[in-house]
Amino acid sequence: MQKQLKILHIAPMNTSGVPGQFVLAERQLGFTSRLVTLYRDKRNYFEDVCLSLPFIDFPVTKWIKKMVSSPEKMRVDNKLRIPNKIPLSWRPHSKAEEILVHLRDSLWKKKIDLAIEKYDLANFDVYQLDGGLGFFRDARFISGMKERGKKIICCYTGSDLRTRGVIPAIDKISDLNVTVEFDHTLLHPDIHHIFFPFNAEKYELQLKSHGDKIRIGHAPTSWKAKGSDIIVPVLKDLEKEYAVEAILIENLTYKKALELKSTCDIFIDQIGDLGYGINSLESLAMGIPTCSCLAPGFAESYPDHPFVAINAKNLKQELIRLIADALLRQELSQRGRAWVLEHHDAVKSVKKIHALAGIE
Repeated sequence: MQKQLKILHIAPMNTSGVPGQFVLAERQLGFTSRLVTLYRDKRNYFEDVCLSLPFIDFPVTKWIKKMVSSPEKMRVDNKLRIPNKIPLSWRPHSKAEEILVHLRDSLWKKKIDLAIEKYDLANFDVYQLDGGLGFFRDARFISGMKERGKKIICCYTGSDLRTRGVIPAIDKISDLNVTVEFDHTLLHPDIHHIFFPFNAEKYELQLKSHGDKIRIGHAPTSWKAKGSDIIVPVLKDLEKEYAVEAILIENLTYKKALELKSTCDIFIDQIGDLGYGINSLESLAMGIPTCSCLAPGFAESYPDHPFVAINAKNLKQELIRLIADALLRQELSQRGRAWVLEHHDAVKSVKKIHALAGIE
């Protein structure tokens, strides 16, 4: 009888629920799979073992980082920047940052060591680093696992590869690199794109209009990252010219935001270079025609995508086309939900990672 593989996921937090979705899908497939997070996500995603380490999500820590870290690593926008050297690698920006990171790891060590012993974390077969980080910045734990013949997988999920870069000691020993962000394929010479694991089944299909006016939604969680400074004025103009209502979804609880989104006839995710995000997946799962930028090369790789591709120049034109064509909106509604169910299924994403890694 073949041994059941044990897979350990390590992540700073359960970022957008991605690490947790991987774990639950692997358990569904019959693997022993666990998730260890360094701190808790405020949006109450699934948690398994949370270490609740200090000095991470703390106002004073954020202020110190601004003082000692590279300004580029603190930047939040919607632009794709290709570094001179690929992949971008993390190095201490200053002597002060080097000392502080070393001090933080030293303060964490006792709590991490206790967790390793309590949960037998050194006796897994596969270690997947969701975010490309281990427990310590010098990669001592993961390096030790590699020396013992364990398989190491790095899965990148967002700004980790764009602004921080790889941890050199981990990148050197990683057996496989995957990403849920298509633009990352331009930021690492040896990385594979997989679809973001997403449970579309829990979202109800919305097929009815909620008023006389066509409701166009946008959720500007970060105006710079979403391109909202361009999107919102266009929506205001359309309100003056057509029977439409702009629905701005911000400063609400997650539940309230979803309720408001479900009343929209059209949804705009973002413009820029980085492609669609979880906002798009939610609206597509609800059957709402969805407008978003697409990362360079995405449309060529996945020509069956259901998005209305937008940029700063064509945004108004594409919205007018959707406003005027109810049949087009209906077609996009049906295609969108079907596409998310087909491509963003967590089990399929996990199976692709395992196939690439040679895991059975």
